[in-house]
Amino acid sequence: MVTEQALSAAAVRRGVPAAMTRYRVMAYVVGVMLLVLVLVAMPLKYLAETPGPVAVIGTAHGFLYAVYLLAAFDLALRARWSMWGTLGVLLAGTVPFLSFYVERKVTHRMRTGQSV
Repeated sequence: MVTEQALSAAAVRRGVPAAMTRYRVMAYVVGVMLLVLVLVAMPLKYLAETPGPVAVIGTAHGFLYAVYLLAAFDLALRARWSMWGTLGVLLAGTVPFLSFYVERKVTHRMRTGQSV
């Protein structure tokens, strides 16, 4: 969790800690769903000819990715990130394992007061 001591008073008033928590939760959820889709559902579809899991997990991932986009964009606006930093974080949910790495990097930067 981002501590309020690490953030400026203005950032706390803008709601950055709460937005950071929402972003972190969604980054993990989307990352796990993408891994399940790529490592479980897609092999089942192409190797076992069972398309059902891809339909269900793919749809769930798509919906949750939209929620991730909203959470990340909300944090970007509240924390006043650069356009390129925001774009990179938004795209991180599309590459397996990348959302976990970017979430850790964003959390570290936010805790140390650096810009994304």
